[in-house]
Amino acid sequence: MSETTEKSVTKGDGYAVANLSDLGEGYGFRKIRKDLGVTAFGANAIVIPPSYETGRHLHEEQEELYFLHSGRIAIEFGDGSTHELEPGGLAWVDAPTVRKIRNLSDSEDAVYVVVGGKDGYVGRDGKLPPGEESRFGDNAPPGA
Repeated sequence: MSETTEKSVTKGDGYAVANLSDLGEGYGFRKIRKDLGVTAFGANAIVIPPSYETGRHLHEEQEELYFLHSGRIAIEFGDGSTHELEPGGLAWVDAPTVRKIRNLSDSEDAVYVVVGGKDGYVGRDGKLPPGEESRFGDNAPPGA
């Protein structure tokens, strides 16, 4: 099992591990997909300065899921509605829906992760490796 490290990303056989703070400096995009080698969907982190407002945009094909890591943002949609997110907040946005992000703080950065993709959910395809038994047995918690 060989491991290689480049740009503070540790890569092994079938995995990659990194810390968001090691994927770039300053404001703008952190290329999670590219740096970790993700191929099934897009993934970026975005750092925006206090009081900054992004431009409005939409997509032709891919829907997006936003996850707010730190700070407070408002996400405004094409219908004129605005929703505030705090750390841990989530927003799903369909491809053709216009959206814009604003950092609500006048003193702190906001950091959010955006995951994008198209063609739908592949279903729940997790299974145990050969020879492994469920650690929960018949008393599995919901969703396990």
